[in-house]
Amino acid sequence: MTRNINYTVSELVEYAISRELITEEDRAYATARLMKLLGLSDFEPQKTKGARPLADILSDALDYAYEKGLIEENSVVYRDLFDTELMGALIDRPSGVNARFRELYRKNPRLATDYFYSLACNSNYIRTDRIAKDMKWQVESAYGNIDITVNLSKPEKDPKAIAAAKKLAPSGYPKCLLCHENEGYAGTLSKPARQNLRQIPFDMAGSPWFLQYSPYVYYNEHCIALSSEHTPMKIDRSSFEKLLGFVDCFPHYFIGSNADLPIVGGSILSHDHMQGGRYTFAMERAEIEIPLSFRDFEDITAGIVAWPLAVIRLRSNSRERLVELADKILIAWRAYSDPEANIFAETDGEPHNTITPIARRRGEDFELDLALRNNLTTEEHPLGLYHPHSEHHNIKKENIGLIEVMGLAVLPSRLKAEIELMKDAVNKKIPFTDIPELTKHAEWFSRFEHSYVFTEENTEEIIKLEIGKTFVRVLEDAGVYKTDKAGRAAFLRFVDYVNK
Repeated sequence: MTRNINYTVSELVEYAISRELITEEDRAYATARLMKLLGLSDFEPQKTKGARPLADILSDALDYAYEKGLIEENSVVYRDLFDTELMGALIDRPSGVNARFRELYRKNPRLATDYFYSLACNSNYIRTDRIAKDMKWQVESAYGNIDITVNLSKPEKDPKAIAAAKKLAPSGYPKCLLCHENEGYAGTLSKPARQNLRQIPFDMAGSPWFLQYSPYVYYNEHCIALSSEHTPMKIDRSSFEKLLGFVDCFPHYFIGSNADLPIVGGSILSHDHMQGGRYTFAMERAEIEIPLSFRDFEDITAGIVAWPLAVIRLRSNSRERLVELADKILIAWRAYSDPEANIFAETDGEPHNTITPIARRRGEDFELDLALRNNLTTEEHPLGLYHPHSEHHNIKKENIGLIEVMGLAVLPSRLKAEIELMKDAVNKKIPFTDIPELTKHAEWFSRFEHSYVFTEENTEEIIKLEIGKTFVRVLEDAGVYKTDKAGRAAFLRFVDYVNK
């Protein structure tokens, strides 16, 4: 085992040098750090043969660590904590990363983000081996090709780790998963290790923010911009200034913000942040369905987007003019009620109206998409009137956040196994009601089972197609104005209200 661990350490160091996480000058230093973490008092460098995948090298190091009692349990939570510490020993300090980013940014912003994204992948902060297991496909719809993903890259915690985490003393540091203090954090059984996380400080419309990448990468170069302060999400005029300022700094990226109210917001409302990246969503490809003109803003190109959610698109070469009009629309929407269309600004003092904004560049122009949101609940729809309706909960029950708004479904990991079970049941002609894991899908399947001729070759394709169609209906559920004649008439009533 000593010879094997010597080889594994040598592989890790060679990997780090080849991926430019460290330089040849750092070889002895990096080796010494790994020796300390692995409890080695002696070391003999080994000549490595070829380059194995990082996940395989780390797996060998983790097996050794478990055998030597360096990690308590041989489960994903404990292994993730330890391999992150190993990778933290093989990456430059934040100051060095920041200096390199700034040097490249002065040449070209895209060079800077290319470097930073590669660093996040090569350092195993983005676990590319797990991302590769995600299920992804596209479904044609009236709104364009919609992206569907079943995300498998978030590890499931094992019962022992969950039980052990409950025994830990409560800790308020870092305050949440988005706080800057996560950079370099060792992690616990209840909080992920982040020794290999690096964040780039930058000015966000006059406020200190940081740029990092999402460890789960729902789409290409999925980045997160986050406030340096632990302050709650809030959509206001400054949000539009930040969004447009970001795409001015990084014109090859889009950026958007989740709404700031429960049900229609994201999973973390306690820390102001935005998400962006280098990806073209179906929403961006969607055309203007109804051109609009806003009084005193005739210089801005505007329109209702052909999209299942209610979206106003604004385009101009002036950031300042876009901010002015977007703020006017937001203020109007916050106060707007239309009982005929089931739009209520507030009930019993609880506000309901907000916006999910997205910014991008179109050549030299700036573009803002404003998705109108409302989190009203009713007796029939206690989780939200403009939320996935109950008949779709077998596929999607969670909030429709920024990523879904733009046309990318992030579906629960359970669907991977359930798709396999459904495929097997269909081919063997077993009723879904006879399989406990599939009872929730029985009524859903009955709606389309007689529309197809199922074969062993096409069953999975049909099930995925129908999952995609269901997600499109979920997006339509989330639309405060439907795309029919009555919905468009109600939408235009709001536009008239803005123009008063």
